[in-house]
Amino acid sequence: MTNKGTYQQVESAAVERLKTDGQTESRRDVQLLLMAASGLTKSSLIARSAEFCPDAVIAEFEAMIERRLAGEPVYRIIGQREFHGLVLQLNSATLEPRDDTECLIELVLDRIEDRSQPMRFLDLGTGTGAIALALLSELPLATAWASDISQQALEMAGNNAALNGLENRIKLNCSNWFEQIEGRFDFIVSNPPYIETATVDRLAIEVLDHDPRRALDGGETGLDAYTAILNSAAGYLKVDGFLALEIGANQRRDVADLAQATGWMVLHHGQDLAGRDRAMVLAPCRQA
Repeated sequence: MTNKGTYQQVESAAVERLKTDGQTESRRDVQLLLMAASGLTKSSLIARSAEFCPDAVIAEFEAMIERRLAGEPVYRIIGQREFHGLVLQLNSATLEPRDDTECLIELVLDRIEDRSQPMRFLDLGTGTGAIALALLSELPLATAWASDISQQALEMAGNNAALNGLENRIKLNCSNWFEQIEGRFDFIVSNPPYIETATVDRLAIEVLDHDPRRALDGGETGLDAYTAILNSAAGYLKVDGFLALEIGANQRRDVADLAQATGWMVLHHGQDLAGRDRAMVLAPCRQA
């Protein structure tokens, strides 16, 4: 158990526990959990570091630390996380948004010359709604269709839209890829499952036991979702429309080859903060 005492003492004891458990982000994780348990900001925690931590806060914090020691990710414990300046709630049916996906957002925005124009886009496999809502926050006259095969995920996306004041600009649709999608869009965006089936079971416990498997498993080669999307997406794009996809770090060539075989050309690709290939923008070859 973490020693009772001041905020600083409680925090330091928890950091040592996580370090002993081999967790490399122990200080960051402890600060996030103590902020959530206490309702204090990081600066307030620092300012009140010498004050005694209330028993109720310690009890809640202890429970959170136990969950972290059991392998549950920090933001799953907290129940929400920030993405592109938005606060997003999580549930068991949604993939936790990762910072890597910021690359996809920026690649889409770089493709749009005038962000103030009305436009309509589709987010396939929306999960928490992270991508759709981030783009809506940057495109003031845009509207989005956000689809997912999971009704639970769509409910969370709807909650997140309301939480961020974007509920009037998003339409939620339960669909297996394009099965229930209608009309044409200025662009389509997706972060599909792209991990090879054989690899999924070897993922870290933080991912394997807490992210929904169908949001991870991309089939034997990791390309099943890309095949489904590339075979149909052109029929749902307006003239001069484009498709933006997140990809695995080693999939750039494979997805590009698949795109060429299904009638697409790669316009741009982007890298995440670690310099790994992470996203690409494509257009139907008929627009060449």
